[in-house]
Amino acid sequence: MIEISLYTFWIGLALIVYTYVGYGVIIYIFSKLKGKVKTPPMQADSELPIVTLLIAAYNEERFIASKIENSLGLDYPTQKLKVCIVTDGSTDRTLEIANGYSTVKTFHSPERLGKIHAVNRVIKLVDTPLVIFSDANTTLNSASIKNIVRHFQDEKVGGVSGEKKIMVNEADNASGAGEGIYWKYESALKKLDSHLSTAIGAAGELFAVRTNLYHTPEPDTIIEDFVTSMKIVSQGYRFVYEPDAYAMETASATIQDEWKRKVRISAGGIQAILRMPELLNPFRYGIISWQYVSHRVLRWTLTPVALLLVLIANMMLFRFSPFYQLALYSQVLFYILAFMGHLMRERKIGVKGFFVPYYFCLMNLSVFAGAGRLIRNQQSAVWEKSERA
Repeated sequence: MIEISLYTFWIGLALIVYTYVGYGVIIYIFSKLKGKVKTPPMQADSELPIVTLLIAAYNEERFIASKIENSLGLDYPTQKLKVCIVTDGSTDRTLEIANGYSTVKTFHSPERLGKIHAVNRVIKLVDTPLVIFSDANTTLNSASIKNIVRHFQDEKVGGVSGEKKIMVNEADNASGAGEGIYWKYESALKKLDSHLSTAIGAAGELFAVRTNLYHTPEPDTIIEDFVTSMKIVSQGYRFVYEPDAYAMETASATIQDEWKRKVRISAGGIQAILRMPELLNPFRYGIISWQYVSHRVLRWTLTPVALLLVLIANMMLFRFSPFYQLALYSQVLFYILAFMGHLMRERKIGVKGFFVPYYFCLMNLSVFAGAGRLIRNQQSAVWEKSERA
């Protein structure tokens, strides 16, 4: 029993450290060894391609007008930017407001079958070589589209992911602080992934693909942005990460909304892994398989389990040396801080790092909840959206 506990503790600890720290360090070193990658130059307006900006909006009457104004005001030739909005299932004034803009094309079906169904329906009508996806509750920076399309000068680039930025306050609750810190960490990893070979997944708030490479996800796909981007990668194309094209949005209004979002993402991540087993083959995809497993697969499968097993194994080893005693005390302290974060989750606190243990635990617990929902077939592609602050 002690021998099993020893193996469990050290293997589990190595897995946790590798997933959240080691992989980032290794890929940073590899990126430095590779050297600088030349960024494609900006194109003159006359050389820019015609693009479609496709926005899926379900009951977004609070945001749709500002989204349209933001889209029409982007630094891109008006005659080369087609703004399309699909409002399937909306029961508020979203469609009415969008129809008030003569330069915006709208698509509507009264039936609500989910975002992926709406996008799959409309993309068949897209006649531009590039299509850019963006969420209705986000604001894009002025040069975002120009910064995205320049990468498509390289024929090996099949898609481009923009950056997701969370607008944070000086003092934030657990949702705002945790989500903001998490996305800074994620953005750093995405940049390194892209520099080395390809970005592993796209931010659904802003990403672009070559229209002819768009792979229609199955109608029950939960996180369509991830599946869409990785299907293009599986075809042998790169997905580039472009931090100078970013979508800004507020954090989830409450930790309950963030929990709901995280559970959905976890369920969708596990679903995606099961449906794209080919990406696990390093003989076919080489370093991309390593990045895929390290950045995504471990987080959605083994690492959350390892956290639990390491704690149990540490309890079994507690009496054998001061090291294991210190290790257990450290774990207990971490989880006490997480519990304190839970008790204070809706308070506005200036020290954002206070909520890191709580958000970390929330993120890993959501994997168990997401797996449960997926097994019980309770996570629909049509979901109740999380409220934003």
